[in-house]
Amino acid sequence: MDHDRAWLRHAVATLAYRGGKVLRDSPESIAEVRVCPTCRSTIEILAHINDLLDWAHSMAVGVEAWNTSNPMSWEHELERFYKGLQSLDEAIASPEPLHAPAMRLFHGPLADALTHVGQLATLRRLAGSPVRGENYFEAEIKAGQVGVVQPTPRFEFD
Repeated sequence: MDHDRAWLRHAVATLAYRGGKVLRDSPESIAEVRVCPTCRSTIEILAHINDLLDWAHSMAVGVEAWNTSNPMSWEHELERFYKGLQSLDEAIASPEPLHAPAMRLFHGPLADALTHVGQLATLRRLAGSPVRGENYFEAEIKAGQVGVVQPTPRFEFD
């Protein structure tokens, strides 16, 4: 596997780790939390992240398509998150050619998704269910590790 693909798979695993931390054990009541009436709710942000993962996958396999989905249930969107990560990781790991430059996949949909994970963390804190801070440099993030099961944090703080 070339360096760009390996690096991109690590970026997807980073999104899985950080997103998983924010989403894990989150109360379903968080779904409708929003900062202001015109701001996206938590579930709308999660659905948008999922749309970004679908878009990244479509570009990686050469059939670029954007879809703005209507959020479904919290459980559905959680499941969709991990399925999207898995599909994208599989496309990047495949021996088939990537149909979009790895760096553009990162600075477009993946960087956007990471930004939105930060928004989810803020909304979770506002909802009274904060996520502990962490020294992510110490995290055991590995390419291909994109499912709901993630390593235990090594160094968290309040």
